[in-house]
Amino acid sequence: MTTTLITGANRSLGLETARRLIEAGHTVYAGVRNPDDAAEVRALGATVVRIDVTDQSSIDEAFASIPALDVLVNNAGVLGTSHGVDDLTADAMASVLDANVTGIVRVTQAALPLLRASGNPVIVNVASGVGWPRFLSTPGHDEFPVPSIPYAASKAAVITLTVQYAKNLPGFRVNVSDPGYTATDFNGHSGHQTVTEGTDATVALALLGPDGPTGEFHNRHGRVDY
Repeated sequence: MTTTLITGANRSLGLETARRLIEAGHTVYAGVRNPDDAAEVRALGATVVRIDVTDQSSIDEAFASIPALDVLVNNAGVLGTSHGVDDLTADAMASVLDANVTGIVRVTQAALPLLRASGNPVIVNVASGVGWPRFLSTPGHDEFPVPSIPYAASKAAVITLTVQYAKNLPGFRVNVSDPGYTATDFNGHSGHQTVTEGTDATVALALLGPDGPTGEFHNRHGRVDY
């Protein structure tokens, strides 16, 4: 039985990822900031654990309750309060980086002892196409009109972070996914993809075997070329 932890698992992409991996036979631990707001993922059969990726003590307490782990899906993240240059502050930047980048490091480092005991350790970091400079700078891409600096920069960092973790953990499958422009609370449900389409890449990467790729960036159509 494959045991999986998903952060930010109580809504949108995290909830759908949990549903699909449970359907695939995984035992899922659903990491959420507020366990009282986790009825939907609990109803799917997941075990709910409190994890705030900005709070090391909550992470440590969560891992103390997880006996084994094969797959880590770092899905939790924030959009932030700054959406352009005029409202950008250092504090706004720092808060997004703390949740979206340092939060992944906190959770991943805590997960490593359990993952190293797995016969097929897998890490999937959920990023975004807005962290891919080619998409941001090419007219016609969904990402091109996005003005936000903190969120885009944080997701670029997640992509690079993933490549570096993959190099340091050659026995793992460590990859990063782009959900694409998916209808979620983040965008007021304006995205043109369903949450199922938005989790295609994450789920595919979470199901990789030991011979699968590592250090790659994938969307629902496959590897995103540099």
